[in-house]
This record gives sequence, C-alpha cells and structure tokens, in this order.
Amino acid sequence: MKNKTGLSTLCYIEKDGKYLMLHRTVKKNDVNKDKWIGVGGHFEENESPEECLLREVLEETGYTLTSYKYRGIVTFVSGGGVTEYMSLFSADGFEGTPIACDEGELEWVDIEAVWNLNLWEGDKIFFRLMDEDYPFFSLKLVYDGVDGLVSATLNGQPMELVEARDTQGRRILRERGVDLREKARKSAEISQGKLSQI
Repeated sequence: MKNKTGLSTLCYIEKDGKYLMLHRTVKKNDVNKDKWIGVGGHFEENESPEECLLREVLEETGYTLTSYKYRGIVTFVSGGGVTEYMSLFSADGFEGTPIACDEGELEWVDIEAVWNLNLWEGDKIFFRLMDEDYPFFSLKLVYDGVDGLVSATLNGQPMELVEARDTQGRRILRERGVDLREKARKSAEISQGKLSQI
C-alpha cells in the first residue's frame, strides 16, 4: 500500500450539552470505519482551514456555522500508511436545516456519553483538552496500523501512556489524563447505580 498524506478539518458541534457525532458506516476501506467522529473532511485546492471547515460542515450536515473556534492541529499517523494533518475545531453556533450525511449517520450525543462510543483512543485526549479549555495545541497520535494507540505527543512533549482495558476487556495503551478521567467517570456511574461493578 502506498503511503498517503492528507490535510483535513474535524469539528465537534455542540448544542444543549451534546456533540453532533458522525458514525462512519458507509465507505469501504475507510480508516474511520465504524468509528464515531466529528464532521469535516479534506481540503480542496487553495482552501484555508476555516474555508474547508465551513464547506465540509455544510456539505455533511446542512448547517452553516456562525460561531466556531480553532482548537489545534492533530497529526494522525495510522501506522497503516495514512497520515492526516487535521485542523481541529469546536463550534457552538449554527443555522440551517439538517440533511442526511452520505458518510454515515449523524446523531446528537450527550458529551459525557461520547466517551462510551467506539472512538479512536487518541480522540479522547483531544476531548479532554477541549473540555479543559486547553489553549491552541499540537497533538501527534501514532497508531499500530489497526486502532491501538502507540504514542501521543502534546506540543512536542511525549505524553505518558498507561496500560488499560477497553470496553471489550482488551489491553490497550491510554493517555494518563484520559485514564484518570475514565476511572473517575466509571466510579461515579457505579455509585449512581448506572453501571454494574465488574
């Protein structure tokens, strides 16, 4: 397989404590197949990140963004020959009428429930950074060619990864801050009776 490098945007639109999530189920040979991600896509010739963002969000959702924030650059290295340089945005203002997306199903998901979806492990890192209102950042995420996170680097500094278990009980590597958040969230769910202790 020939190595492929691309430039893209990724946006998490927020409304009423929910993110608009895209469940990627349609495209064959999609690096994001069956994952839940934000909306966005690849740059067209001569586009700025903001122009790409506005076009892609309109094409995929029918919405015109009226308020958005450029959060950072994410270097996504799949380990399978695909590297994407993603301009990451969040948005909290939009107008328009929703349309069906030809790349999967769009769904408004409670922000805390997003953590239970089939996400890239590294996406949890930038969700944590966005939740903490971290200033503009550069995040490099390297995977093993499947979907296992191998390394994460924030603003040129390696992030600590710890061994953890995913929802299927498989051993994975997880960023320490995400791991602490996951443990606290699960502990809270157990104490509230929403999750059985395993």
